[in-house]
Amino acid sequence: MNQKKQLVKNTMIIAIGKLSTQIISYILLPLYTSKLSPAEYGSYDFVCTVSLFLCPLITLLMEESMFRFLIDATNKGEEKRIISQTIIYTVLGVVAFVPLAIIALNLFSDYSGMFIFAFIMFVISNIFIGLSNALARGLSKIKLYSLSNFILGIGTIILNIIFIVFLKSGAEGLLWSNTIANIATAVTIFAMLKLWKYIGKFNKKLMKEMVHYSVPLVPNSISWNIINMSDRIILIQMINSAANGIYAMASKFPNIINVVYGYFYTAWKESAARITKEDNKEAYYNSIYHDTKRILFSVTICLIAIMPFAFPILINKTYNEAYVYIPIIMISTYYSNLSSYYGGIFAAFKDTKIMGTTTLVAASINLVIDLILVKFIGIYAACFSTLIADLIVYYYRKNKLKKYINLKELKVLGPTIIMIFVCYAYYTKYFLPMPIHWIISIISLIVAVAYSVANNYKIIKPIVNRIKSKFSK
Repeated sequence: MNQKKQLVKNTMIIAIGKLSTQIISYILLPLYTSKLSPAEYGSYDFVCTVSLFLCPLITLLMEESMFRFLIDATNKGEEKRIISQTIIYTVLGVVAFVPLAIIALNLFSDYSGMFIFAFIMFVISNIFIGLSNALARGLSKIKLYSLSNFILGIGTIILNIIFIVFLKSGAEGLLWSNTIANIATAVTIFAMLKLWKYIGKFNKKLMKEMVHYSVPLVPNSISWNIINMSDRIILIQMINSAANGIYAMASKFPNIINVVYGYFYTAWKESAARITKEDNKEAYYNSIYHDTKRILFSVTICLIAIMPFAFPILINKTYNEAYVYIPIIMISTYYSNLSSYYGGIFAAFKDTKIMGTTTLVAASINLVIDLILVKFIGIYAACFSTLIADLIVYYYRKNKLKKYINLKELKVLGPTIIMIFVCYAYYTKYFLPMPIHWIISIISLIVAVAYSVANNYKIIKPIVNRIKSKFSK
């Protein structure tokens, strides 16, 4: 099977595991927004963002290093040595984190003892689930990875309903539901992979090589998290938790782009690494880049076009203000994922340093813009600062990538006109009578869908034909 077909196959397997649970989670948004106030949801979102910031610092992203090194492993002995170093480092990181977190949270926060305990367990559970997923992918167990995400999604949804609806435990309940789901899923995957078979001795030389690979990834990871976290900290401190709740809910729909891209990116990192030694790698990278860009753009414009219809159905009216910020965050997410595609190529060539420096600069610019503008334009400051940061990373990485690959660009005039029209239709709610707004919104949705189908026809046609052939049999 050639690399492109393998990439598509792996992407589809991963999507199957995640897609159903993602759909259910969005269907449950009316439940969450009716049971949690913007302030409660803002607090929970902030804790999640802090957790995402801490995990790379605790593990030094050794799970990413493990995944990359396992791709090049040629025998079971090498696999065992690679996995052992990751387990050793991760355990040491967790042991160091727990007492430091207890001391810091007791000294510098007013959280209750139970909330501190819930937070620490939430962070540890995220480390475990990250390690189990990286292990499954590194050992080429893509179906198991997909199953892991399916179990995690269903478990989280069920536990969320129990904690929010029946126990009425608010933000703390959301923490516990995610923690329990993470740990249960990770333990299940570890057991299925028979993790104990891969536990071995400390290897100083290999540990040094793996850390050398993973350390430059940490600034990249934490810088993205700094971008997200600085937005939330500034909104909470300079406005209130409710403002962060509104911003978090506005980010919920653009996150669909991350979800769709995430199916591909998980498979892409492996595919990008395996093709580096091939003669046709430039043509391959260009082909995948063009397909990725078309699909991401199509998802973005279709989501913006459908929001006038979906938002009132899915979101409680207390979050209505979130509507105005969604297109800005969606466009930002589009560029963020394209720069992530570039990052996959840098990682494939084991040049991880560039990934950290670019996002570190972007995080600094994001913070400065936030601080300057938040008093004047409120939540818009978080939206525009993130968009600017993502654009900086996108164009800088694109330029630096020429060292390895020359990626040719698609024509931009047509997509630009479509994007402008779709965004115009989105905001007609605020300056045109409602009947006209709905007519324009319907036209916008038709145009977005038609353009997306036409633009991705070469990708859609083989998939449709394959599905038809399976049903006909």
